[in-house]
Amino acid sequence: MTGQRSDARRNYSRILAVAEAEVARHGAAASLEQVARTAGVGSATVRRHFPTRQALLEAVFQERIQALCERADQLSRADDSRAALLDWLHDLVRYAVSARGLADVLTYEPPTDVPAAEPADAQAQHSCGAVLESAATPLLRRALREEAVRPGVTFHDLLTLAVGIALATEHHAEPAVQADRLFTLTVKGLSPSPRPLPRP
Repeated sequence: MTGQRSDARRNYSRILAVAEAEVARHGAAASLEQVARTAGVGSATVRRHFPTRQALLEAVFQERIQALCERADQLSRADDSRAALLDWLHDLVRYAVSARGLADVLTYEPPTDVPAAEPADAQAQHSCGAVLESAATPLLRRALREEAVRPGVTFHDLLTLAVGIALATEHHAEPAVQADRLFTLTVKGLSPSPRPLPRP
């Protein structure tokens, strides 16, 4: 029995390593069959460890998601609630741009209807979106409480914004540069800065 568990752990690690490389090359469209072939296991073995494509992608991005959660915790102690929330959101955009497939994973997440709500019971509690929502909710709640962001903003609004920017820029020659530009434009708005008042 112990030998079987060791084999299962080795298979899991090998499949995950291959999947990370395939997703880096092909994004969320990476072939599960190719993952199985490269890992030297059958498709059934892959599906036993990762029943769905979503489950495999969630595992591939686990470390990045954890880093974003730790970043949210650090920013929760910042003095400026608006700056803290925007810093975290900017980090999310950058991660989604740099890690092919992450934005696609996050598009699976259902909407959150209540501002800064906890993940809904029907939502998988360990999905990427649910984990990020739990981590970033304190930042959003504080910003709402201090009227540092528009009333009614939900975590799903923020997630949709980040995912939209990442997906819209992934085929640009310099996706990170374009994503930063769009993020800044979104935060500052389309209106020009007000002209300074003339001196008396």
